[in-house]
Amino acid sequence: MPTATHPETSAEQKLPTLYEFFHPGGILAKSSLAFEHRTGQYAMAREIEQCFADRRHLIVEAGTGTGKTLAYLLPALRRAREHKQRIIISTGTKNLQEQLFFKDVPFLESLLGPLRVCYMKGRANYLCKQKLYALRDNPILSGLEEIDQFHHILQWERTTETGDRAEINTLPEHSALWHKLDARSEVCLGQTCPNWEPCYITSMRRKALESDIVIVNHHLFFADLSIKQQAAGAPDAGILPEAAAVIFDEAHELEDVASQYFGVALSNHRFDELARDTESMLRAKGVSTPAIESATLNIRERSRMFFSSLPANPSPSGSNIGRMEFSDRTDFLEDRGDAYIAASNALVHLESELDRLRDVEEASGLRKRATDIRNHMKFLLESDDPNNVFWIERRATMNLRNAARGATTPQAFTTHLQATPIDVSTLLADTLFMHYPSVILTSATLTVAESDGQPGFTHLKKRLGIPFPKELIVPSHFDYTKQALLYLPPTMPEPRHPDFVPQATEKIRRVLEITHGRAFCLFTSYAQMRELHDRLLAELPFPLLMQGSAPRHILLQQFRETPNAVLFGTSSFWQGVDVQGEQLSCVIVDKLPFAVPSDPIMKARTDAITAAGGNAFQDLQVPQAVLALKQGFGRLIRSLSDRGVLMLLDPRIRTTRYGATFLNSLPAYRRTDDITEVEKFFA
Repeated sequence: MPTATHPETSAEQKLPTLYEFFHPGGILAKSSLAFEHRTGQYAMAREIEQCFADRRHLIVEAGTGTGKTLAYLLPALRRAREHKQRIIISTGTKNLQEQLFFKDVPFLESLLGPLRVCYMKGRANYLCKQKLYALRDNPILSGLEEIDQFHHILQWERTTETGDRAEINTLPEHSALWHKLDARSEVCLGQTCPNWEPCYITSMRRKALESDIVIVNHHLFFADLSIKQQAAGAPDAGILPEAAAVIFDEAHELEDVASQYFGVALSNHRFDELARDTESMLRAKGVSTPAIESATLNIRERSRMFFSSLPANPSPSGSNIGRMEFSDRTDFLEDRGDAYIAASNALVHLESELDRLRDVEEASGLRKRATDIRNHMKFLLESDDPNNVFWIERRATMNLRNAARGATTPQAFTTHLQATPIDVSTLLADTLFMHYPSVILTSATLTVAESDGQPGFTHLKKRLGIPFPKELIVPSHFDYTKQALLYLPPTMPEPRHPDFVPQATEKIRRVLEITHGRAFCLFTSYAQMRELHDRLLAELPFPLLMQGSAPRHILLQQFRETPNAVLFGTSSFWQGVDVQGEQLSCVIVDKLPFAVPSDPIMKARTDAITAAGGNAFQDLQVPQAVLALKQGFGRLIRSLSDRGVLMLLDPRIRTTRYGATFLNSLPAYRRTDDITEVEKFFA
């Protein structure tokens, strides 16, 4: 097991004990922060510190309002400074990652003095100086917009210290130019690059090696872990430094993120990007040849034929995504194997042409990309690994305005061929929990009510393969019995009944009239979201915002700034959204958020549980839906002063045996089925 160390800096101030920091009258109480002693916060910090000392793993469900960020930051800093052991903190999103680095760490520095902390994102977030200078010397740009963006980036590069694209507010989220300039590893020249020393990635790595705490996000952590696993211990593999412990905040997301990075994915865009990057890079160097250009043209044509020959999905759903299991790969190879072989041969041809350019440094990176694509395609078509489900996804690229109107005509399709592990528990046990002496998992939503009606971590431990962890449940600091009312309207029909939507429309209208808007309406499907939105549009006097009509962050900003607004959203608004105060006074959920049973990954996992003699519905589908519902309801109460009503329209929470699992897993909300109680709550 690794124990990451680093040199000690001079004149380090000793950090306070947990008691000195958290107790009433202590350092935190005397700070600028509005302090209220939280017993659970101190208990969580002590348990984390003890697990570091004992080299134990820990699961902590810390209810909203616990102050879990400080509860794990201070023990991590103390361990790192006193024992010279680096610790990685991984967050669910970049936003939380940046909040830690730009808000929470400076606050602690104001109390404790300078701290050695850095944060790292994936390589694609950073500018590659070598690419920028090559494009400056041989400008090959498409249109006035790219030219304007290029000049902005060129000027910004002269002053930026990090090279992080987030510093450029004017750069569009999906800028095609940035993709030509980012520091992705596929075309990195490594230490042979003329700009290796001033490189932003090199600088970021140096800072990480000098830091006590490295703040990353789950996607970067598992991408790095996957690279290191594939490289089988190669010293230069990956980007993250060694560490003695890892803390995962928002740990309820780990199975999904780990599944993504331990799997294999291939899209038609990867072929197109390889061809485009090969042409532009070699032309910029003045070394392109007719044979190379013929090879890239052949790549485009053969990949187009290959992806068009794949089995056709059912029409993409209201989310503009169509998924299907690729279960008949053997039949495909027998019937359409020529398209696969032709695409593979086109890649081999490009590799051989690039191999001729031995004096061109960039050629080796391009050749490796072609080889990787060919190997991934071979695995996806020929592997018989029983722990992988193979599936196809087609995504329709839609205009946001047309999507908001319910249009279904796509501008283009991206086809993804995927292999996803059915069970990641063994992979995580071997690569994560055996590798790090201490792994801390925390979130506000990790427990599910078990057979005795009490919350427990059985589901999480089984899905992630955590060996013998310590466990802690820290109750929320909020008084849910006073701050929140859970309204379960009576007489609602089953979700599949024809009367469900008309009655849901009436119930939502009535509650929103009482709350004067100020609500999130969260749905399990795009189609139902749009139908309820359209039905209520003419019946309510409040501004109705709908997912798909604008980017997510713009919709949230509009919601916060628009009095009495109502936001209609699906899965991306169920978590990671924080709106405090009266502006959000109601959260309405249409159905219990069960995953679509026909989804290839869910189907493969339920089939595997059933084959092993388990009950897939109770062991997987119910626990996952419970955690999703806890996340959705968790949008409402975000501070001690928040008050509001939760409404669930699905009667199954009251009429089925498994409904008790949901109710027993939720916080201690006061419950009612009487609409007059909702009126009194707001009166």
